[in-house]
Amino acid sequence: MAQNGRLPLEGIRVLDFGWYVAVPLNSRALLDYGAEVIKVETLTQLDPLRTGFPQTGDMGVNSGSTYNAYNCGKMCVTLNLRHPKARELALRLVAVSDVVTDNYSPGVMEKYGLGYADLRRVKPDIIALSAPMAGLMGPLRDYRALGIGIQHLAGVGYITGHSHQPPGPIPLSYPDYTCNPYHGATAVLAALRHRRLTGKGQFIELAQYESTVNFIGPAVLDFSVNGRVAERTGNASPYRAPHGVYRCQGDDRWCAITVTSEGEWKALCQAMGRADLLEDSRFATLGSRLQHREELDREVEVWTKERAAEEVMRLLQSAGVPAGVVQTGEDMIERDPQYKARGFHLKMSHPEAGEMWYHTQAARLSKTPGRMRGRAPLLGEHNDYVYQQLLGMSEEEVNQCLVDGVLE
Repeated sequence: MAQNGRLPLEGIRVLDFGWYVAVPLNSRALLDYGAEVIKVETLTQLDPLRTGFPQTGDMGVNSGSTYNAYNCGKMCVTLNLRHPKARELALRLVAVSDVVTDNYSPGVMEKYGLGYADLRRVKPDIIALSAPMAGLMGPLRDYRALGIGIQHLAGVGYITGHSHQPPGPIPLSYPDYTCNPYHGATAVLAALRHRRLTGKGQFIELAQYESTVNFIGPAVLDFSVNGRVAERTGNASPYRAPHGVYRCQGDDRWCAITVTSEGEWKALCQAMGRADLLEDSRFATLGSRLQHREELDREVEVWTKERAAEEVMRLLQSAGVPAGVVQTGEDMIERDPQYKARGFHLKMSHPEAGEMWYHTQAARLSKTPGRMRGRAPLLGEHNDYVYQQLLGMSEEEVNQCLVDGVLE
């Protein structure tokens, strides 16, 4: 289908109360496949990513590059939920929406009179997604955390890093960018399908730390079955050797290599011109290679250090051995031929942030591939359209709400 063809979620409107990353990225995915997303914000408590670094262009509430990346294509209205008149406007928006999303702590939406029961009274078939850190029940329900706290609570941090170092968080808030938004989007799609079949909406509770536990399924299963606690092993694997990141020619250049079978082990040795390693008793079996992994890693790195990382990847891939360059952001944008060939990053201009690269969706449907649908919104940019054209308010009513602080 042509890029200007009909998208699968056209006609679906999402009212997004989310902030930071997980829920905004969830609604961004729905938007790229056709949904209309209205992001609700307030001047009284800005989404921290609006003013967070890195910033591009003019410094201010519209220049946070992370915010702009995860909210491009959305509309934005301001609405101060602390104002007593805001609830009425919020419920009017709910009445013309299909999905409401938030990642507030439990009880926040209820405090504003926007709990699921309140939403259903104005839109009986509404679908609501709430994604607090620990869910809506249990002893930790009122605890708060960002991605770094969630990944540690979920056990990811304990097995990340080297054995001689403390648990090492992944530098980014990993759950925010991977599992949580897409588990949420999948749940919303399932609820939309259910509504299409039955006419009924439903409430979706996504406990972000439970979603994150999916990443360490083998560690959880290993303990439940064998009583073993997974430990930090750096780049090594308890099941494969060689398996790691190996220094290559150049300043801070590396290539990841993993061998998953005896055939790949033989192919690696042949590609390196080291058939002698096949006869070395230290490396004769997987068990012996695991036992002598540090010595094996040194042997592999003797070869990789003499070559560019791209050459190592090319030679090993040609030999049937999984290998990949450890790329920087500059590599991906400026040099990676695969990224360029597929157009994964697109450049767009923003009136205050200037020109920058944005990621597209990795999943490409053959008939309805999805597409980026515009830049990120300025704060409150769509107040006039949403309140006047969508809700039918007069210009005088909107101006009075501004004066009263309802639309702060």
